[in-house]
Amino acid sequence: MEEAPLAELLPVIDALAQDALALWDLPDQARAHRINVAENVTYRVEAAGGYRAVLRVHRPAYHSRRAIECELAWLTALDGDGVVTTPGVIAGRNGEAIQEARHPELAAPRFLVLFDFIPGSHPDETGDLTGDFRQLGAITARMHGHAMNWLRPEPFERLVWDEAAVFGSRPTWGDWRDAPGVDAAIRQVLEACEARVTGRLALYGKGTDRYGLIHADTRLANLLVDGGAPRLIDFDDCGFGWFMYDFAAAISFIETDPQVAALKAAWLDGYRTVRALPAPDEDEIETFVMLRRMALLAWIGSHIEAPEPQAMAPHFAEGTALLAERYLSGHAPAG
Repeated sequence: MEEAPLAELLPVIDALAQDALALWDLPDQARAHRINVAENVTYRVEAAGGYRAVLRVHRPAYHSRRAIECELAWLTALDGDGVVTTPGVIAGRNGEAIQEARHPELAAPRFLVLFDFIPGSHPDETGDLTGDFRQLGAITARMHGHAMNWLRPEPFERLVWDEAAVFGSRPTWGDWRDAPGVDAAIRQVLEACEARVTGRLALYGKGTDRYGLIHADTRLANLLVDGGAPRLIDFDDCGFGWFMYDFAAAISFIETDPQVAALKAAWLDGYRTVRALPAPDEDEIETFVMLRRMALLAWIGSHIEAPEPQAMAPHFAEGTALLAERYLSGHAPAG
C-alpha cells in the first residue's frame, strides 16, 4: 500500500503514530493529533494534565537512521552551546532517540522522533516582518559560525543543497520541468536561468567561509517567539550548502512579494551584527534565491498530493519565470 495515494495513506500513518506512542513513557491516554503533512507527517501529542509533545513520523527513504542522528546531534549542540533554543529530544523506553514502527499496511517501517513541545508563536506574516527578519539574520549568522567550528560526529551524513541537488541527474526533490504549469515558454526561461545560476555558482565556489552546514529551511514558520526569546524548529532539511542559501530559504514561497527587498535588508543587518559578510557573498544572494525557488518548484511537482503544494501549484511556475526574467536581466553570465 506504500504507493497508494496520500489520502489513503494518511489514516494508516495516523494509526501507526497512535500505536507507536507506547514506545515512549508517556502519560496514560496520550493521543496523537496530526498537524502537518510535508516531507514527514507531524503530530501534536497531548495527554491529561497539560502534557504536550511533538511527534515526527519520517517519510520512507528520505533520511537514513544515521542522517537523523546527525540532525539531532546538531540541533542539540546549538541549544547546548547557547546559539539558539531548539526542541529537546525525548528518548524512548529503550533509551534511543530514534524509534522505529511498523504497520501491516505499509511496505516499510517508519522512523519516529518525539520532541519537547516548545511554547511560542510564529511571527505574524500579515504585519511588518522586518524585525523578525533582522532577528532571524542574527540567529542564522550564529548558526553559521557554530557550524564552522563545531566538531561534528563522524561519520556525518546529511543532505546536500548544491546545484547538483537541484539541477543534477538525480535531483533531491525531482525535476522542476515536471512541475504543474511549466509550459514551453516557462521552460525556456527557466532553462536559461538554470544555466546562469550554475555558471555563477561554479565561479563563486564552495570555500569553507561560504559553504557548510546550514538549516536550509529557516522560514518564519520554523521560528517561534515567546516573550522575545526566539526558538528555531524543524531541522529535518539541515545539510550542506551555501550559507547565503539560508536567506533564500527564509523567503520560501514569498519570493515575489514586494516586501522582500526590505526583508533582505533587515536580514543582512541582523546577520552583520554577528558575522562579517563580504560583498561577493551579498552579491550572489539572488542566485541562491533562484536556486531555492526552482528547487521549490520541483518540490511542488513531486509532492502535489500534499495540501500546501496543491494550494501553491496554480501560479508558482509563472511566478518563478517572472523571477527568472528579472534575475537574468540583472545578473550577467559568470566570468
